[in-house]
Amino acid sequence: MQLYTVRELLTDDTVGTLKRIADLGFTQVEPFAFLSFGDDLRRGLEEAGLSAPTTHQGFIGGDLEPVFEAAKALGIETVIDPYVAPERWQTAESVDEIAAQLNEAAEVAARYGVRVGYHNHAHELESTIDGVTALEYFAGKLAPEVVLEVDTYWVAVGGHDPVELLGTLGDRVVALHIKDGPGTTETKDQVAVGQGSLPIEQIIAAAPAALRVIELDDSRGDRFEAVADSFAFLTSKGLA
Repeated sequence: MQLYTVRELLTDDTVGTLKRIADLGFTQVEPFAFLSFGDDLRRGLEEAGLSAPTTHQGFIGGDLEPVFEAAKALGIETVIDPYVAPERWQTAESVDEIAAQLNEAAEVAARYGVRVGYHNHAHELESTIDGVTALEYFAGKLAPEVVLEVDTYWVAVGGHDPVELLGTLGDRVVALHIKDGPGTTETKDQVAVGQGSLPIEQIIAAAPAALRVIELDDSRGDRFEAVADSFAFLTSKGLA
């Protein structure tokens, strides 16, 4: 699960919250802003018996070495930059620059045995460049070793079919954010996986080898309970 879902609990009690997550049946988590949690994250993962194959951490345009050094120390394999502002996705020149920055970061990350990726929101799908979405254009400019984590919910919010997009992006996609709801921009509308309108089973079938990461940006109900319900739904379908 993406730990941003339970950010308040994690901030109050990192170690205890990770143990609660493990008690639900999870074996892997995806941290966010992982550098900000210091040694509590390492200790919590160890005590809960959890691993973190991926993490979110902004690094584009920043100091790269400390990020990848810290990721290696935690056993994180892929560091994903979760956000580049919408205004940078409006022209080919600007998107080319983002791709170049990621490609350069990949070279630094490789020295630590780590790879880099990018996670979308809606705006990369709402912008069109050379007849395709900015995200698709961007994917075509990335070095082979740079990967994508597709947030399937935000693809739908951006007006596109996540199943179709996953087919287009292919093996570049190594992880999926699995979330559900009515596909609106209001994050509080998000619900447990299986209780919304997204075609969850078809989405997973479109990228069967990708890591499945449960997330809620927000919700009107208890987010921890929604995670538990999401895990139960995916397990009942043989998808977790």
